Amino acid sequence: MAGQARRSAGARPRGFATRAIHEGQAPDPLTGSVTVPIYQTSTFAQRAPGVHRGYDYSRTDNPTRTALQKALASLEGGRHALAFSSGMGAATTLMLSLRKGDHVVSARDVYGGTYRLFEQVLRPFGLRFTFVETSDARRIERAVTRRTTVVWIESPTNPLLRITDLERAAEIAHGAGALCVVDNTFASPFFQRPLALGADVVLHSTTKYLAGHADVVGGALCVDDPALYGRLKFLQNAVGATPGPLDCWLTLRGLKTLAYRMQAHERNAMRVATFLEAHPRVKRVHYPGLPSHAGHDVARRQMSGYSGMVSFEVKGGLREARRALGRMRLFKTAESLGGVESLVELPAIMTHASIPKAEREKAGLDDGLIRLSVGVEDGDDLLEDLRRALLR
Repeated sequence: MAGQARRSAGARPRGFATRAIHEGQAPDPLTGSVTVPIYQTSTFAQRAPGVHRGYDYSRTDNPTRTALQKALASLEGGRHALAFSSGMGAATTLMLSLRKGDHVVSARDVYGGTYRLFEQVLRPFGLRFTFVETSDARRIERAVTRRTTVVWIESPTNPLLRITDLERAAEIAHGAGALCVVDNTFASPFFQRPLALGADVVLHSTTKYLAGHADVVGGALCVDDPALYGRLKFLQNAVGATPGPLDCWLTLRGLKTLAYRMQAHERNAMRVATFLEAHPRVKRVHYPGLPSHAGHDVARRQMSGYSGMVSFEVKGGLREARRALGRMRLFKTAESLGGVESLVELPAIMTHASIPKAEREKAGLDDGLIRLSVGVEDGDDLLEDLRRALLR
């Protein structure tokens, strides 16, 4: 038996792509199906009152969701993961673990929906927020107080793709007795694993790269600490922002190709960023894979690649940015990101419109900033689309 156990342990899949396909996704024991079934049920028959087979109600747990959570935990290098109906559902559930008077230090350059949640929903309940430029660790240090319970990081940030030293941010948070939360949506676990760098919680909008096909909305929290997992698991069930089994199944399907999609996203994004940096009508390019990016050295140290998001500013501001978007054919004007198709948007009037203009200016978010989610199409076609868009 011991020898069998050793052989079994040695045979455990280790590679990222292998785990994305197999972790939590063994063939169905009833039928042998190699694809996890969609357990489209709200409730489960019990052997006797209070005696069930591990599942009693699908808000609490569902076998399809269990498979997704096991896969996500493995890819992020943690012991536990919790799936939610959206990234904002995950963020809200996490923040409900805080109490009136608690203080949060957050990245200033943060997703507009996160800012709206913090400022317009949670601040009236007595939570306090300080927004700082987290790429400068000294600003995090100056912002934390004895009431700080969370240091909230995005890296790369949305939409300016700034890079925070995650190890240093976690050290500062832990020194203040706070949790370090990292929104890893832009990087994906293929390119960055914050838990290994000291983070306590990793958040994802699984809508984006993890699902990868613009056909499902979801979110996730990944943790390593069992006590923290227990607290969040209670809130997941109590608050109820849980995904349906079909949503979980679609996300699992997307995970199977995550490794290969991310390589294609990055390859195209590097070509796009290099092209834009040399273009005479482009004022500034934000992409951590470029040596000119202020956070390039930190990104190179803590990431294995730079993902598929590129932001840039055209000369002429918002008027010229609107004109450029109107000329694009392959890059579709739409919110969201991370799908196989290329998307383009103007954050100031779309995804980040809920942030007041004065706050956007403090963050360095120009009204004419263009954000690209570079897809996996033929790279030459994407460059041609951008050339046409930037013609005078």
